Amino acid sequence: MCKISSLTFKKQLLIVLFLLGCISCFAQNDTQKSEFWKNVRFGGSAGLGFSNGGFNGAIAPSAIYQFNDQFAAGTSLNLNYSKFNESKFLAYGGSILSLFTPIPRIQLSAEFEQLRINQSTGSGAVQMKDNYWSPALFFGAGYAYQNITVGIRYDVIHDDKKSIYPSALLPFIRVYF
Repeated sequence: MCKISSLTFKKQLLIVLFLLGCISCFAQNDTQKSEFWKNVRFGGSAGLGFSNGGFNGAIAPSAIYQFNDQFAAGTSLNLNYSKFNESKFLAYGGSILSLFTPIPRIQLSAEFEQLRINQSTGSGAVQMKDNYWSPALFFGAGYAYQNITVGIRYDVIHDDKKSIYPSALLPFIRVYF
């Protein structure tokens, strides 16, 4: 697994904040501001994953900007909890996502996620703790109906030893209003 340093994550966060600041600069007068906010949609996703001896639950509120009927992009905050046998993971962080709807009802997605993992392994007197950053790069596909998309996504850089997710393949439900 490639490790992402705290400094690199801070640089990525600064770039995202800078880009969001630039977008808001273009929306300075009332007419432009109202046009901008008409294209912003709020919502998010939830996910569950199960495997032999494992469970993962996630919630990710987000905001996207709908550029047109086919393209949208935005950011998300993430909270994940996982338990595998005697290991527990709590993860929090953020992600940048893009959505593409090539034809009605089919939505494709790409998402880069960076999570801070707090891990505990073992039980009783033999318990180890570890804290680290874990990146994930998801590509997904889903069926979209009105404001709900149900689908599956795949983490192309999944690491069985460090990832909070039980497998690289995860179902999702995404809703935007």
